[in-house]
Amino acid sequence: MDRLVENIPTSVILKAIEGDAEALATVLNYHKGFIRYLSSKKVWDEYGNEHFYVDSDIESRLEAKLIASIVTGFKVLEK
Repeated sequence: MDRLVENIPTSVILKAIEGDAEALATVLNYHKGFIRYLSSKKVWDEYGNEHFYVDSDIESRLEAKLIASIVTGFKVLEK
C-alpha cells in the first residue's frame, strides 16, 4: 500500500525562509528520507555480502546545503 505524503504548507515554507528554527526542522524532516537515500553507500564485507550504510558526513552536508539554500536564496512563486 502506498502511503500518501502531504506537501509542506506554504506558511511553514515562508517561516523557514525567514529563519524560523521549527519551520526549518519541519522542512528537514520532510526531506529526511531523500537525504538518507542520497547519502547511502553500498559496501561489501569480506564474504561478498552487500550492505548499505548512511555516510553521516554526506548526510550533514546535504542538510546544511538545504538549510543554506532555503534561508539565502529560496523564492516562492505566486500562482
